[in-house]
Amino acid sequence: MGIDRKEIERIAKLAKLKLSGEEIESYGKDINKILNYMDKLNELDTSNVRPLNYPIEKGTAFREDKISPSVSREEALKNAPATDGEFFKVPKVIKNK
Repeated sequence: MGIDRKEIERIAKLAKLKLSGEEIESYGKDINKILNYMDKLNELDTSNVRPLNYPIEKGTAFREDKISPSVSREEALKNAPATDGEFFKVPKVIKNK
């Protein structure tokens, strides 16, 4: 399987890229190397290989959810520079048109 110059030009046009002739040749060679490598990988028998969620057998990086004490509203607002009752008061950051 390979990709020709015409296909590289079509992809560049779709991506709105302006490529020189030299860049088209270079990208064509690189893409063909990648496609050849993928063809090589497709030759491997993976019928007895278990799919992985991660590339290493470490398991999930997520921790279990545990309920723990939280900061009270009063404690959270204690050090705020300005409050409006139960809320933080902050400067306006969105301008109206």
